[in-house]
Amino acid sequence: MAKYDLQKIRNLGIIAHIDAGKTTTTEHILYYSGAKHRLGEVDAGTTETDYNVEEQDRGITIYSACIPFSWQDCTINLIDTPGHVDFTAEVERSLRVLDGCVVVFDAQKGVEAQSETVWRQADSYGVPRLVFINKMDVVGADFQSALEEIRERLEGRPVALMIPIGSGSPKDSPTPFAGIIDLIEMRALYFESASEGKTIRVEAIPAEMQDEARRWRERLFDALTEKDEQDRLTSALLEGHEIPTATIREALREQTLLRLIQPVLCGSGREHIGIQPLMDAVCWYLPSPLERPAVIGTNPRKKDKEEKRLPDPKEPFCGLVFKIVAEPHGELLYVRIYSGTLRTNSRVWNPGKDSKEMISKLYHIFADPTHRDELSESYAGDIVAVVGLKESTTGDTLCETQHPILLEPIHFAEAVVSRSIEPESSSDKQKLVDTLTLLKREDPTFEWRLDPETGQTLMSGMGVLHLEIKQHRMERDFRLKVRVGKPRVSYRETLRTAKETEGEFVRQAGTTGFFAKVTVRFEPQAGEQPVTVSSRIKPDALLPAYLAAAEQGIRSALQSGELGYPVINVKATIVRGEMDQQLSNEMAFVGAGSDAVNKALRDNIILLEPVMRLEVTVPEEYLGPVTADLNARRAEIEQLFTRGKWRVIEVLVPLARMFDYSDKVRSLTQGRASWTMEPHAYAPAPDEVLRGLLGTGESE
Repeated sequence: MAKYDLQKIRNLGIIAHIDAGKTTTTEHILYYSGAKHRLGEVDAGTTETDYNVEEQDRGITIYSACIPFSWQDCTINLIDTPGHVDFTAEVERSLRVLDGCVVVFDAQKGVEAQSETVWRQADSYGVPRLVFINKMDVVGADFQSALEEIRERLEGRPVALMIPIGSGSPKDSPTPFAGIIDLIEMRALYFESASEGKTIRVEAIPAEMQDEARRWRERLFDALTEKDEQDRLTSALLEGHEIPTATIREALREQTLLRLIQPVLCGSGREHIGIQPLMDAVCWYLPSPLERPAVIGTNPRKKDKEEKRLPDPKEPFCGLVFKIVAEPHGELLYVRIYSGTLRTNSRVWNPGKDSKEMISKLYHIFADPTHRDELSESYAGDIVAVVGLKESTTGDTLCETQHPILLEPIHFAEAVVSRSIEPESSSDKQKLVDTLTLLKREDPTFEWRLDPETGQTLMSGMGVLHLEIKQHRMERDFRLKVRVGKPRVSYRETLRTAKETEGEFVRQAGTTGFFAKVTVRFEPQAGEQPVTVSSRIKPDALLPAYLAAAEQGIRSALQSGELGYPVINVKATIVRGEMDQQLSNEMAFVGAGSDAVNKALRDNIILLEPVMRLEVTVPEEYLGPVTADLNARRAEIEQLFTRGKWRVIEVLVPLARMFDYSDKVRSLTQGRASWTMEPHAYAPAPDEVLRGLLGTGESE
């Protein structure tokens, strides 16, 4: 690939709630850009980005897919992400490396549960965004209502650049959705269905909509002049001058990049309406890598020294591994290049693992990893796939040895559901371990461990569907036949009170002796945080190797608490240590660290259960029975509101009480309710749950 103008690069993500029409929108973008020559369909399993067999069978996006293409004079790296809550990690890691995104909303349903999640994720990474109100052709589509929900529920500042001409379908509406009005150039755009929307007819705004279009245009200018610090528009408007289109776009771009507004467009992927204006808006209003802040990290050799990297090919190389695709014959690692130039057959340093890695091959991937273009080098701002990395995992920094930088890793939610798993053939036990390890490298929200009490292998993930997908991958891609148990809750443990304990490993085994003592202070931490282990002892109190061994013993022991569940929200600080010149060794200090943990947790734990955020949409007549059923499940109702003719209930509810919910809510509402659920937090479980676990080993 030849060198390109960074100003013309767009690293773009498409994010939304499931079924809002992300993949259909993506498919049209690729078709109109010439990246593919035929429109695929989600239901037929022929879309470009849903390349996996599982995605095609289920009609949903599971893996984020990256495709580079050109539009106008821009090169766009587009990532289509999943909307299902079980695969939220794919959205998290994609947003970390993107410069801008398009958030797709269903015009009938407005802001849905996962819409809020992805919006919050985009907020946390400071990603500028456009809004696309899709499905304007469905019954009950309401453009104005969708904007109000974005304003109220997401605390956004949506500013309409396009408004719909009509809404709904010809069967259901006297004024069906037919086209869009461009509020900047004040013209009507109609998309010819015979050419699948490729041919656009430009006409004058219909007479009956001219007043409405003027009102919307005034709102657009009101929003822009409110933050018009450079006076691009305010004076001209007050003096009654016509404002050039280029000036309006400059003001829109400036405020979008500062995240003061979110430009809103509308259309229908199914009816081929409104996609090209959305593509134009990506080039006009979303940032290039040059317009994003410099990436900031620390110097791994001087922890208190801040390091910055500008998006410049001449800067020292710096990149972040944000995704791994595990294949039976090797791994592809996706890397966002933040600065410098990355070349094939070059060596890079992973400061987090303190290891040097070889870049054997570089590729641009076209969604399916088997469709790829090989590169000799790539530059700041690009997203590439790399072959040859052995030690690196998701969230790892890659840089030059002479110019070290360690970026903030990507943080992922804790797994909430577990299932036991075993191979059908005992001869496949090692193959199962190898496959589970490979899948864990690929997916940071997937975990596996051996249950110390039952000896079973447990795999854990974000939901039942998540684990089903992993099971099918083992069977299809790795030719491994397995048996799985029923879903169970993945509990966690934490400390009830702070405690300082002395761990020791003092043994005599024949003529060999062992001696190690460490005093460790354990403290509970607020919020959901991983375990941290640090040291406050003097450098000469213990040999560095012994201190590292003690830390390893503490971390290992905290992976399985008093009840056998992983421990979270704990800070461990080694405050003292004792060693013996003849009897101490690393194994002894691993044992002493583990002993300190066991003493700290003894009769001092709080059991934490996963609490889910549930949104149920029901007809008014079924509100009472559905609410009563939720109360019986220990649900805490947070919000109850009306969306069109439907009532929406938002609650927090323990996952342990939700495994039979799908069948129950279907019977209560004669199949008319819909619901979505996502992890919210780990919270202390009631005493009866703890007693049940201690008595039977099973949850509720």
